[in-house]
Amino acid sequence: MSNKHTISDLCQMQSLPLSAKIRMTEYRIRQWYEEYGGEVYVSFSGGKDSTVLLHIARNLYSDIEAVFVNTGLEYQSIRKFALSYENTREIRPQKTFKEVLIDSGYPIVSKEVAKRVYEYRKYEGTDRLNKTCAYKEFNGLREKPNGEKSSYNKERYKFLVKAPFKISHFCCLDMKETPCFLYEEKTGKKPIIATMANESRARMKSWLESGCNAFDSNRPSSQPMLFWTENDVLEYIYINNLKIAQAYGNVIADNQNCKFYTTGCQRTGCIFCLFGIRKDKDRIARLKIKEPKLADYVLRGGQFGADGYWQPSNNGLGYWFVIDWLNINGLGIEYYKDTDYAAIYGNENTRKILLQEKIRAGMKRTEGKDCL
Repeated sequence: MSNKHTISDLCQMQSLPLSAKIRMTEYRIRQWYEEYGGEVYVSFSGGKDSTVLLHIARNLYSDIEAVFVNTGLEYQSIRKFALSYENTREIRPQKTFKEVLIDSGYPIVSKEVAKRVYEYRKYEGTDRLNKTCAYKEFNGLREKPNGEKSSYNKERYKFLVKAPFKISHFCCLDMKETPCFLYEEKTGKKPIIATMANESRARMKSWLESGCNAFDSNRPSSQPMLFWTENDVLEYIYINNLKIAQAYGNVIADNQNCKFYTTGCQRTGCIFCLFGIRKDKDRIARLKIKEPKLADYVLRGGQFGADGYWQPSNNGLGYWFVIDWLNINGLGIEYYKDTDYAAIYGNENTRKILLQEKIRAGMKRTEGKDCL
């Protein structure tokens, strides 16, 4: 299938002034609304991106429905803000986050990385392993068509296949996407979503192939802000004096550099999630400040399941052990240790595993220095 767009198209569209992007977004929303006779909805998380999208959509069609998936993973102010909007339908996932962690594993680093860890472990010990993308990428063997090494290789994360806890990419599917799929199946409505192409390679690839309005995909969806940037969203909020969730604080302008910032959280999303943690290492620490009881539940507890992997327990999600193990391998995730979770919830097995990992990681770093 040939792409509808190129990378140069995206660069050109991203360089346009905000006024032009708003008109282009309005045009795509009208197309979508008219194609489905108004049987559409805005996927509304309560975050700043979807707040802007809903504002633009309702300026065109005041009756358009917003749908909020209450995962229980949002800041309370985000949830309260989303549900304060009129004509907003609340739907919920069929699983709790704790059940997802036990069944599938923790969301670590990124969807791409977690997916490959899951794939690697699924085929480990079989003849199929060395044919998988996971094996090729973790060993630096994936190549571009011209024979050059691919940027999709993930050698730096190969250590995750030996993690003492399960890792997977299913969290978003179970907690967010499936509730929306079921709602669309029940109502026949088609979603309008506030994603942007520069947020991930997967989103950029989707835009290159299908454009903003994916009429012909297996799950038709409109993403009319795919060519926007983070600064565009903040500028729109600023010039329209648009109310946003309390977690963000206020939007302020750096007029000299034409940049906009929030005084609170830069991004919100699922506050327990460890996807994107390398670029947001104090996420759990911020949670500890803003919602200490919730942060304590996330960090405390944990136990080894019947399969030998670390998992949540009745008294908490067990993140302290997951983060300590990841930090031994250089992730540098911050969290306040005013409570000694290791002393309270650790045991001989956790101490042994962490000590062994420190030794292994230390030996690997020494080997790296010796090769210089």
